[in-house]
Amino acid sequence: MTDLADPFDAIVDAPFDSALSERYLVYAMSTITARSLPDVRDGLKPVHRRLLWAMRLLKLDPAAGYKKCARVVGDVIGKYHPHGDQSVYDAMVRLAQTFSLRYPLVDGQGNFGNVDGDNAAAMRYTEARLTLAANELMAGLDEGTVDYRLTYNGEEEEPEVFPGLFPNLLANGASGIAVGMATSIPPHNVAELIDAATLLIDQPEADGAALMQHVRGPDFPTGGVIVDSPAAIAEAYATGRGGFRVRSRWEKQDEGRGTWVAVVTEIPYQVQKSKLIEAIAQIINDKKLPILADVRDESDADIRIVLEPRSRSVDPDMLMESLFKLTELETRVSLNLNVLDAHRTPRVMSLKDALSAWLAHQIEVLVRRSRHRLDKIDDRIELLDGYLIAYLNLDRVIQIIREEDEPKPVMIAEFGLNDRQAEAILNMRLRSLRRLEEMEIRQERAKLDEERAQLAALIESPARQRTRLKKDLARLRERYGPETALGKRRTAIEEAGPVREIPLEAMIEREPITVIMSQRGWVRAMRGHADLSATDTLKFKEGDGPAFAFHAQTTDKILLAGDNGRFFTLAADKLPGGRGFGEPVRLMVDIEADTGIVALMAARAGERLLLAASDGRGFIARVADVVAETRKGRQVVNLRPGAKLKVVRRIAEGADYVAAIGENRKLVVFPLAELPEMGRGQGVTLQRYRDGGLSDITTFQFDQGLSWPMGGDSGRTRTETDLTAWRAARGAAGRMPPVGFPRDNRFE
Repeated sequence: MTDLADPFDAIVDAPFDSALSERYLVYAMSTITARSLPDVRDGLKPVHRRLLWAMRLLKLDPAAGYKKCARVVGDVIGKYHPHGDQSVYDAMVRLAQTFSLRYPLVDGQGNFGNVDGDNAAAMRYTEARLTLAANELMAGLDEGTVDYRLTYNGEEEEPEVFPGLFPNLLANGASGIAVGMATSIPPHNVAELIDAATLLIDQPEADGAALMQHVRGPDFPTGGVIVDSPAAIAEAYATGRGGFRVRSRWEKQDEGRGTWVAVVTEIPYQVQKSKLIEAIAQIINDKKLPILADVRDESDADIRIVLEPRSRSVDPDMLMESLFKLTELETRVSLNLNVLDAHRTPRVMSLKDALSAWLAHQIEVLVRRSRHRLDKIDDRIELLDGYLIAYLNLDRVIQIIREEDEPKPVMIAEFGLNDRQAEAILNMRLRSLRRLEEMEIRQERAKLDEERAQLAALIESPARQRTRLKKDLARLRERYGPETALGKRRTAIEEAGPVREIPLEAMIEREPITVIMSQRGWVRAMRGHADLSATDTLKFKEGDGPAFAFHAQTTDKILLAGDNGRFFTLAADKLPGGRGFGEPVRLMVDIEADTGIVALMAARAGERLLLAASDGRGFIARVADVVAETRKGRQVVNLRPGAKLKVVRRIAEGADYVAAIGENRKLVVFPLAELPEMGRGQGVTLQRYRDGGLSDITTFQFDQGLSWPMGGDSGRTRTETDLTAWRAARGAAGRMPPVGFPRDNRFE
């Protein structure tokens, strides 16, 4: 019995970090160079290249019949790609999906998934063959154009790269995540790529702007509209990094009697239709977009998503802008042109770099094909020369073959043949003798001599190589031109205007409410416009009572002003309901506990407010300038020590004068134009006081006089039309008010 080796003898004592880093580096390099990043020359990752190579060996040409995908996957994982069968099949499925690849490389028969996100059927049920594009990508594999390498087990050979003229990298794009890097290349239009490549052949120094005259942007298999500016697209292509905003294509469809629906006919690339519709339906259920009433999927072979507005008065553009912002009807497709160059080095390329590298590869393929053909011609000419000698000396050749035991050395010595020529003559069949005519041999040799001269000139002349490549590209463009069904551009390039702010009416269902705040700061919103004179009948906590009550809409923003000069903003739709006592407003905004609430009102766009402090200073502010975006609010009035914000009042429409009354019961009237309009500050002196401060302030129309309530339950008002005695410059002390003015010194 032999002694077994001790497994512990194989243990290497090494620092853990160095051992881990060495192994992780090997894994990272394998992932980058042999799994996740495409080659700039053929745009394929190893798994895709091996799939197409296996299908080619199975003779699955476009004109041939289909074969089971399981057969193809079996060959791939058994001979070339030692990975899981499901991952290989998933890669094969993507090559066949017309909504994933702009120019599919596999022609699938059976269920290969759909744009809804449904998976393909199992590989035992589906069949496949190659497409014309795949054939063009592999054209020249038998002509010495590329190098071959041994497979992982050393039993087979596989090409290192495909030589075909089809510009697959940019035509079909690629995506992948390696270690520490990733790639994301959207698909493009072949005709545009060929036009740009032709320009680079003629003008290698052409810049990105010149290329952009041909390559307008990505061309997605699912269509859609790219809404970026030309400058943004050019910047992305110049650096190899960026992105493209892709929107769905839609149209307004009249339904009669003024009603309409929006019909989406194309959705962005790689967006699953079923999930998109689910997301839109969820928005409707959550009432996040009240102007949208319903969504229906009426798709068959073509996409048709019907969006029904809440009413005929809804603006279609506003509805779609809202959906673009809230759903995947608009997405961003990133560009990260990170590829392996001809030396298998990963780097980010610009559009020009990628096209130039692909053209350099095509020139190399052209030269190698020419040299391979040249070698074949030399071999054929050598044989033709031997055949000609045999024809001219046919009787003697037959005699030597019949009489000599070793005819080859005799023939070589007598006719000056080489070993290969003599072997070819000896291997000829008798039936071939009738075809050995001198004229035919000499004609074939002359043609070969002419072709050889052309090939030799092509190999020696870069100018001839560029001309030949341009001709080959022109022939390819005919098959993928914009007038063909496959080559027609599907994605439009239409720069969209600046993103519009979606109005609250679109995001919140507009409903009337009555906002009520108690003296202790408990706020609530009752549905509908209640009678404001009946607020005393509402329930309040013991010792509390009404302080503010007004009508508003759920789409309004509610302004709250503290006596410290700080303004806060509440969303009307977020206010607690009218049942119960409401909630403390201090839970909604960061207002200090000792800060009194001076005003609560609905913010009206375009309105102006008159702000006045207790020390008699104030100014005019626009509503837009006092709306706060955060819980902390916005400091609007800078108060002097000891002063507090006293009055926040809307400026009446048509008002041209200000009336201020102090705690000393002195009234002054001055023109509204004497007050500055500010976004923030202390303001200017409104009224001068020897002792006390401001009691109230208001605005009015001078020619209609100043009105005030007479008190009691009568609801009557009194108007003083002759205010000449109180009219003064801003900052005056004023004089006693007219007879009958309220004792509480309040205008309202």
